[in-house]
Amino acid sequence: MAKLLIVDDEQSIRALIRKYAVFDGYEVEEAGDGMEAIEKFRKGKFDLIIMDVMMPELDGFSACREIRKQDEKVPIIMLSARGEEYDRIHGFEIGVDDYVVKPFSPRELLMRVGAVLKRSAAASGGRQSREVYKYEGLTVDFTARAVFIDGVQQELSPKEYDLLFYMVRNRGIALSRETLINNIWGYDFYGDDRTLDTHIKLLRRSLGDYARLIVTLRGVGYRFEG
Repeated sequence: MAKLLIVDDEQSIRALIRKYAVFDGYEVEEAGDGMEAIEKFRKGKFDLIIMDVMMPELDGFSACREIRKQDEKVPIIMLSARGEEYDRIHGFEIGVDDYVVKPFSPRELLMRVGAVLKRSAAASGGRQSREVYKYEGLTVDFTARAVFIDGVQQELSPKEYDLLFYMVRNRGIALSRETLINNIWGYDFYGDDRTLDTHIKLLRRSLGDYARLIVTLRGVGYRFEG
């Protein structure tokens, strides 16, 4: 069974999550702040991290950035008492997979854990033949999981890659919001439309002049034109 690292400065929160996680069969380790989380991650292997934002010593965002330097793929779910769009955008920019606002339902949190682990396992499996898409100065290398603009490689978050790759493969097709959420986050995604909107905003920013290729279809969703 998967091994989780629960990071929160409130012992009662860690105990609550541990209780439900162990009941679901997960192996669990805990950390009380960002510094301890980084040390534990360096010493052990974890399949998913649940990380609080506001903590002493080192906050959750800073801890996530350090962990991402060591492992770009380990799934991270952020916990925060603040639900402003800025926090969500900042979390997604550093590669957070999901964002849960306190107070939360521990049962829903564990359902999100299962959904994120399932998507992570699906994304890491299988082999691909070489696949590259080019449009003017934009190059999307599916096989290398890389994006270049005028020969310069762009740094995208994991979900930005997933979203761009799906839209490029389905270019010229009107993609409803439901279709995008189901195919990028999965049918068992427990978030809302704001998650999609935030990632579209981030992706457009990453694409620079090529943001124009992502067209908003009012009342429907989006279409990639290229």
